[in-house]
Amino acid sequence: MPKADKNAEKTNVMRILDQKKINYKSYCYADTSAVSGTEVAQILGQNPEQVFKTLVTVSGNGGHYVFVIPVAEELDLKKAAKAVGEKSIAMLKSRELLPLTGYIHGGCSPIGMKKFFTTVIDETAQLFDTIIFSAGKIGYQVEVSPEELQNVITFTFADITV
Repeated sequence: MPKADKNAEKTNVMRILDQKKINYKSYCYADTSAVSGTEVAQILGQNPEQVFKTLVTVSGNGGHYVFVIPVAEELDLKKAAKAVGEKSIAMLKSRELLPLTGYIHGGCSPIGMKKFFTTVIDETAQLFDTIIFSAGKIGYQVEVSPEELQNVITFTFADITV
């Protein structure tokens, strides 16, 4: 059965995980001023290598791609483009994120976007039994095993960080 903080409100991501009967753990840090992923990892008392952020990119021909990388790392745009078979990609502008994905900057999750985009998770995720990422709302995170995550979204692993 999914484990969740009983006092925390359910996000759409948590509802999707519940619906698919995926085991997960949820975290709520809404009462803090943490902004960066590394601050979030610190507040949660978690290894920053196990806490991931979701980045959305756009290719020259207008295709969109999602990359999930450790919070302390930086996306290598060349490696990322190669991983999805594009010549080049760029970060999506912040103002374009909400209309495209349904998420705001700082609360973007690879689960539950308005439509599904090709998703690549940094290969280091395979080193952990579980990874932690945004539950689709600032102040909320979920912890899921990469194996279970494959029952919710389709993704590949690749070396995509600097």
